[in-house]
Amino acid sequence: MTRQYWVETLGCPKNQVDSDKLVGTLAADGMIRASRVEDADLVVVNTCAFIEDARQESVNTVLALSEAKDELAEIVVTGCMAERYGSELADALPEVTRVAGFGVPVTLGQSRPAGSVAEAGPNRSLPKLDLLELPRPPATAPWAYVKIAEGCDRNCGFCAIPTFRGKQRSRSHQSILAEVEQLDVGEIVLVAQDLAAFGRDQGVGERSIVSLVGEVSERVHWVRLLYLYPSDLGDDLIEAICNTGVPYFDLSLQHVSPKLLRGMRRWGSGEQFLERIEMIRARESHATFRSNFIVGYPGETEADHDQLLRFVEEAEVDWCGFFAYSKEDGTHAAGLDGEVPSGLVMERMAELGELQDGITQAKRDELIGSEIQVLVDIPGQGRSPREAPEIDGVVELPSSLPVGEFFSVVVSEARGPDLIAVPSNVPGGKGG
Repeated sequence: MTRQYWVETLGCPKNQVDSDKLVGTLAADGMIRASRVEDADLVVVNTCAFIEDARQESVNTVLALSEAKDELAEIVVTGCMAERYGSELADALPEVTRVAGFGVPVTLGQSRPAGSVAEAGPNRSLPKLDLLELPRPPATAPWAYVKIAEGCDRNCGFCAIPTFRGKQRSRSHQSILAEVEQLDVGEIVLVAQDLAAFGRDQGVGERSIVSLVGEVSERVHWVRLLYLYPSDLGDDLIEAICNTGVPYFDLSLQHVSPKLLRGMRRWGSGEQFLERIEMIRARESHATFRSNFIVGYPGETEADHDQLLRFVEEAEVDWCGFFAYSKEDGTHAAGLDGEVPSGLVMERMAELGELQDGITQAKRDELIGSEIQVLVDIPGQGRSPREAPEIDGVVELPSSLPVGEFFSVVVSEARGPDLIAVPSNVPGGKGG
C-alpha cells in the first residue's frame, strides 16, 4: 500500500521553501500527499522558533496533530525549533516519533517494519539532506518562493537565527536559475535571511544580488524581493528592482531611534530611512513599501516611541507590521537592562497599529479608478505588484478570469486592505 504524508508548515516563506523540498523528496520516495491528517502514515511539522509566540504555536500545532493523526502514524518535528532545541524538544514531547533538525533524514519516507518507531526515535543518527539544493516539486500556484541563500552573517542584537541557521551560504546563479525555470510560474519571490548579501560568502562581490535579479527577471514576468536591509539598498539594487516591473521594497527597519538601533546592532536612523524612501519614490512613483518594527526593545522610552510614531506618519509605507520584543537566549539583547512592561508594549503596538491602518486604508483608497496589472492567483482573486503573496491585501476579481494569467484591471472599490477590480480593455503586461 502506498504510504501517505502530511506536511504542516509554520513561520516564514523560507520555511515554506524547505517544506516544498521535503515534499519533493517524499514524492521521490513513492509517497503521496494525504487529503487529511487522519489518513497520513507520516506527519511532518516544520516549526518556527523566531520568537516566543512562534515557538508556542509550533508546540500547540505538534500536540494538535499528534491527537488528530492515526495511532500508528509517525510524527516528525523539523525546522528551526527542532534545530535550536532538539534534545529538549524530544524530551518535552513524548508524542513525537523523531525530532530532526534542518535536513530531515533521507529515510523519512521509507517504510519501516511494524514496531520500529522507537528505533527511529529522536536520538537516532541518520544522514541528512541539503535542503538548500534539493529539487522542488511542481508549483501549485502561479507564483513561488525561491530561497537563494541560507544562514546569516549579521549579529543583530535581538536575533538568534545565526546560532541555529549558521553562517550565510549562497547558492550558485546556475542552480537558482534552473529552479526558476523548472517552477514555470508568473512570479518568483526571492527570499533569504539577508538577500542583499547574496554571493559575498562565495567571493563574487558585494552586489551579486543585482545581476541575479536581472537574470531571474529575464525568465519570469514578475520578480519580488523579501527582505532587504536598508544599509545595503544602494542605487544599483534600487535600479534592478525597479526594472523588474515590481517596484516593491520590503525594508527590514526594526526601529528609527538611533539609540535603539545601536542597541540592536543595526545601521540607520529615521532620517536616513526617510531619505532613502523619498529617493526611491522620486525615481519610481508606483513604488510600494513594506516594513516591520520591534516594539518594547530593552530601553525603549516614550521619546523613542514618539519618534517611531512620527516616522510611521511621515513615511506612509503601504504595509507595516509591529511585533512585541521577544527575549531570546544567547542574544545581545537578552542581557540588556530597561525591560519595557508588557502592558505598555501592548499599548504602544495598538497606537502604532491604529495609525498604520489609517495609512494603509488611505493608500488603497488612492487606487480607486486607476488601472493596475494583476496576476490571478486563484479563481476570483489576484495581486498587483503592490501586494506580496500571503502577507498583504489582495485584489478581488471576476471568477471568470483564468488562474495564472496577467490582466489589466480597473480598481472600483477598496475594502480595508483589499481591492475590488474589473477587467479593462488594455492587454496585460509587465509593470503597474
